[in-house]
Amino acid sequence: MHVLVAGGNGFIGGHLVPELLDAGHEITVLARNPDSDAVPDGVETVSGDVTAYDSIESAVDGHDAVVNLVALSPLFKPKGGDRMHDEVHRHGTENLVRAAEAGGVDRFVQLSALGADPNGATAYIRAKGQAEAHVTDSELDGVLIRPSVVFGEGGEFVSFTKKLKGMFAPGVPVYPLPGGGKTRFQPIYVDDLVGMLAETLTDDAHVGETYELGGPDKLTLREITNMVYEAEGKSISIVSVPMALAGVGLTLGGKVPGFPMGADQYRSLQFDNTTADNDIGAFGVDEADLTTLADYLGV
Repeated sequence: MHVLVAGGNGFIGGHLVPELLDAGHEITVLARNPDSDAVPDGVETVSGDVTAYDSIESAVDGHDAVVNLVALSPLFKPKGGDRMHDEVHRHGTENLVRAAEAGGVDRFVQLSALGADPNGATAYIRAKGQAEAHVTDSELDGVLIRPSVVFGEGGEFVSFTKKLKGMFAPGVPVYPLPGGGKTRFQPIYVDDLVGMLAETLTDDAHVGETYELGGPDKLTLREITNMVYEAEGKSISIVSVPMALAGVGLTLGGKVPGFPMGADQYRSLQFDNTTADNDIGAFGVDEADLTTLADYLGV
């Protein structure tokens, strides 16, 4: 297949593109500033911004499938504010879908997010939910993938825990966590995820489906933080910051230029990022086959 991977030079794209190449597909990476040195040999790169339709229309034309990996991180406040989630996730997906329909594309795989909901609690979750509607309302053979947080080489989730300490308690021997770090995540290893993404392109059984995917373990932020520091041979003392106080701090901090988090990140810590029923079985995968965060960190 001739596959266009939008955002293919990012974290997940850096793992998916080689997977697709090994499967024999012809790949084009679409990005705002594509760097041919950042993609494997034999991969075409093309410049385009999904928020500007005219810049991507010709790039999408003629491909058999599109995989949309373009995303802003939910862990940090985006440059330009929370409105950028709507601009990039919702409007960007709308443009890609429109270009795919005009360009004769058949398959459209959307990397969404666990909990995506057009009426959700955060700007990120709302924009991801609204983006899904553009795919499902189109004439394309769409597949929606909703992963929990993704970890692996080049990812930011593991380092996120350290950045939290830098914001809440720089230079002191204790580690304050909002709500004591009770928020739960279901981290999935990037190489496990891209194998499932690749399968959605060739197996028609996945068309029209929405899959919620997570790793084998449901871990609290406290457990994850302890793992990260244990992997470095360090021990830390975690103390609980009342959620209300954390909310005030993050909301006020979010108004300060350059502060990396804000009210949206506070709201995201108020609900778990876990699956009710892990859909990995749809890909013939068992939880025992998946890489755990502990294995990845070597603890």
